[in-house]
Amino acid sequence: MAKLPPNPLVSEIFKAVHGKKTVSQKVALLKENKRDDVKAILIWNFDKGIESAIPEGSVPYKVNDSPAGTPGHTRLVHEWRTLYNFIRGGNDKISNMKRETMFIQLLEGLHADEAEIITLVKDKDLQSKYKITRSVVEQAFSDEEGKEEIHWRDR
Repeated sequence: MAKLPPNPLVSEIFKAVHGKKTVSQKVALLKENKRDDVKAILIWNFDKGIESAIPEGSVPYKVNDSPAGTPGHTRLVHEWRTLYNFIRGGNDKISNMKRETMFIQLLEGLHADEAEIITLVKDKDLQSKYKITRSVVEQAFSDEEGKEEIHWRDR
């Protein structure tokens, strides 16, 4: 697979990891691209203690067809801090209608591939598209002493 561009989209990182043949190659690539946005998305997907506040299933939104690298879309690297609004207990002060409207607005602003990642993650289904397992994530995001940088809530 070709080298990732500088400051890649989360989808570009996940596609590159998906394309690696071995667990060690997948782990190494995730370690090279250790970013808060990537970790937040993987935690939402794999942590059994996190529940989406958005209903399961398809989301009715208009796909942003702006090409990657153009100013026609937002990026998860900039928007990931708003994801707490879409999980149970993250922001209980907004109504479900407001939350779902915000979610659709987020998806419509993101690059199409990153929006797809968020729709998969809300249903904890990232692995249906990308060959990324919880084990790979645990190996990639552990510090030198073997302690996890990602704190799971299902142990």
